Amino acid sequence: MELQKINENVWELPETYKKGMKVKGNIYLNDELYEGLQKDVFEQIANVACLPGIQKYSLAMPDCHYGYGFCIGGVAAFDERYGIISPGGVGFDINCGVRLIKTNLFKKDVEDKTKLKELLNEIFVNVPSGLGSKGKIRLDNNQIDTVLEEGVEWAINEGYGLKGDLERIEENGRMKEADASFVSESAKKRGKPQLGSLGSGNHFLEIQYVDEIFNDETAKVYGVEKDQLMVMIHTGSRGLGHQICADYLRKMENATKKYNINIPDRQLACAPINSDEGQSYFKAMSCGANYAWANRQLITHWVREAFEKVFKTSYEDMSMEIVYDVAHNIAKKEKHIVDGKEKSVIVHRKGATRAFGPNHAEIPDIYRAVGQPVIIPGDMGTASYLLSGTDLAMEKTFGSTAHGAGRTLSRVKALKMYNSEDIQQKLEKEGILVMADSKGVIAEECPEAYKDIEAVADVCDNSGIALKVSRLKPLGVVKG
Repeated sequence: MELQKINENVWELPETYKKGMKVKGNIYLNDELYEGLQKDVFEQIANVACLPGIQKYSLAMPDCHYGYGFCIGGVAAFDERYGIISPGGVGFDINCGVRLIKTNLFKKDVEDKTKLKELLNEIFVNVPSGLGSKGKIRLDNNQIDTVLEEGVEWAINEGYGLKGDLERIEENGRMKEADASFVSESAKKRGKPQLGSLGSGNHFLEIQYVDEIFNDETAKVYGVEKDQLMVMIHTGSRGLGHQICADYLRKMENATKKYNINIPDRQLACAPINSDEGQSYFKAMSCGANYAWANRQLITHWVREAFEKVFKTSYEDMSMEIVYDVAHNIAKKEKHIVDGKEKSVIVHRKGATRAFGPNHAEIPDIYRAVGQPVIIPGDMGTASYLLSGTDLAMEKTFGSTAHGAGRTLSRVKALKMYNSEDIQQKLEKEGILVMADSKGVIAEECPEAYKDIEAVADVCDNSGIALKVSRLKPLGVVKG
């Protein structure tokens, strides 16, 4: 193995690791995470380093693990003039992402488990979840096109939230390049009934409290304080995003041959970003991202309604504002410094979070002095983290950091090894209530199936690619 340890948190895969590599691989790990990593991930990092137009490094974040095409936790930027775009660098669940909502309530307000259970029950009823779950609204053909092109703006115009929500969402909840004519009818058919639903698998909705503050100044800017009650929503573009990815993977296989692109893995099928195929995928992917943001916006509205019913107070009076909403699984047009000069690039983040540093123009004014809020969810039953983006992330990782704990066990293995009822009882003894549409998902998503979130957050913080602001711990979990 040619992997070289650069420092306590960064490992390097040299260009000599594999023939055809155009850049090095940089992997953010400590010793513990390195020991638990599947070695196939190194091959995926090297494969990405072979793609045309890649800039600086092929990157992997602390939560990296084996995925389709790119590893999950993979980041790469490609020159906007002669680089490529690849669905394998975005993923099937386009804009799977996380939204954090704050309240002016505190842990003591739900210490009565009856109150917490009532709140979870209301959310469970209000927010459809589970495999194949359907939302509460029905869209016609014109409406789904509007959702795909307008994202959160559509939701707010329909009465699901406030205009002020927009500035606290990455891209203000809308990628303007979206064009619904590039999304297949089969994708739209899958998306129409699912808008406003949580889905299954690792998607969740949690009632949390702020367990610890690491940076008082930044926490104050974000409006976060000790023992405060928070809500975290983790879901994406559901079947629509999956279908967009599947549709364009087939088209990209043809494009790879058409443009004579040499790829080391067929899962990295791609097209030049400025080709018809590349532009078509980017417009369709942008639609998937907008759908996911609209999906989280509807869920936010129904969570606010659940709080209103249980606490008999308006959500405005409970200060239920969005802290921030971050996207995973996305490709974005951004400007970054490469070889001392600003360059336009297409940044692929596959299971990775944007982490822009202070004073960046794309950060909301209210947060600009301290950097973008970064949300890294843990697994069911463990902590999650709120961090801030940094200048070092801009320099080293194209403004990117980890997106979660990262799996260590497949769902099939987790189901064989763990019992859902045992996990649920164990969590309840720890003071965490769990509700799930399917008992099996509790075993699939048990804490033992994931990496140590503390190690992931520590590597982000110690390496400087995102700085810890606060730790959040769950009180109640809704699983799909």
